[in-house]
Amino acid sequence: MTEAIKPSDLTGSLRQPVNVRLAADGLSVRILDQTQLPNRTVYLDLSLPEQQYEAIAKLRVRGAPAIGIFAAMAYAVAAARSQQTDPAAFIAELAQFSAYLNRSRPTAVNLSWALRRMQAFTVARQTASRPQLLAQIRQEAEQIQQEDIAMCRAIAQFGLSLLHDGDTVLTHCNAGPLATSLYGTALGPVLLAQEQQRHLKVFADETRPLLQGARLTAYELQQAGVEVTLICDNMAGLVMKQGLVQACLVGCDRVAANGDAANKIGTSQVAVLAHYYHIPFYVLGPGSTIDMNCPDGDHIVIEERSGEEIRSLYYREPMAPQGIHFYNPAFDVTDHNLITAVITEKGIIRPPFKQELARWFA
Repeated sequence: MTEAIKPSDLTGSLRQPVNVRLAADGLSVRILDQTQLPNRTVYLDLSLPEQQYEAIAKLRVRGAPAIGIFAAMAYAVAAARSQQTDPAAFIAELAQFSAYLNRSRPTAVNLSWALRRMQAFTVARQTASRPQLLAQIRQEAEQIQQEDIAMCRAIAQFGLSLLHDGDTVLTHCNAGPLATSLYGTALGPVLLAQEQQRHLKVFADETRPLLQGARLTAYELQQAGVEVTLICDNMAGLVMKQGLVQACLVGCDRVAANGDAANKIGTSQVAVLAHYYHIPFYVLGPGSTIDMNCPDGDHIVIEERSGEEIRSLYYREPMAPQGIHFYNPAFDVTDHNLITAVITEKGIIRPPFKQELARWFA
């Protein structure tokens, strides 16, 4: 379903879980198609596994927490649509669905985390009657979203405690409400400050090649009334050198046990620049992105995407010659030595990360 966009469309809804929602009958998931922003507001109702896989792979739904919420709701849809009458066959079908959906994007740990949680929940309650079980599965999926709302609020509060009125922060990619359910992670402190009538300003990296900073972050912040300035990715070093940035806030798709953090490609360069200019660099994300089974960043699988995202996706004509070679990793890993603190719903975690993360999340 496509709707004409109005300037006020998301002003109030930035704090509401409207980007991912289960249909009333439980047979589809409605998402806000993020590939259409900022020029069009398009909602998609997805009922089939192939549609749900494509939505994740093509970034119609994106942001690690939002992907986890979507996966849980897609699982609930798969359960509601299943024709299996035998409990064992029902469990096996959902396990097969989970394995299929989990292959859509490898880097964000929230995807596998949510699917494992839903599958374990179903197995533990498989003796319930089918109507009861389906109702419980739906409730669990919606509970994941409610937990994310609470987590985002807590992350925003912890993050805001590190900032001062009048500060300008720099962010890379998009880690706002569109990527989560409420407030966001990296943008949470900024939106909470705005809600409390405190004044923070933002430099938003455009975030090549998919322009999440230009299309999504700048859009969300402008709609919320935040003073935001869009810059090209290669301008970050200059605004830091000029003393215009007091902190860097970024989200994360996976944090390894030693504190190495995977986020959108280009994040590690921001961290290097921040380290050089003595600017705090904060990684914000829910506890579900902490992967204590991953020892370090070298063990994080980095998704590689089509070179056409660089060559032609947002251009009227291709901006590189036909037949050129491409390397298009979607993420990079920021070394833990460059990170000032990791901020989760549990609090502000500082180095040494290996010991502190184990203490908080083991």
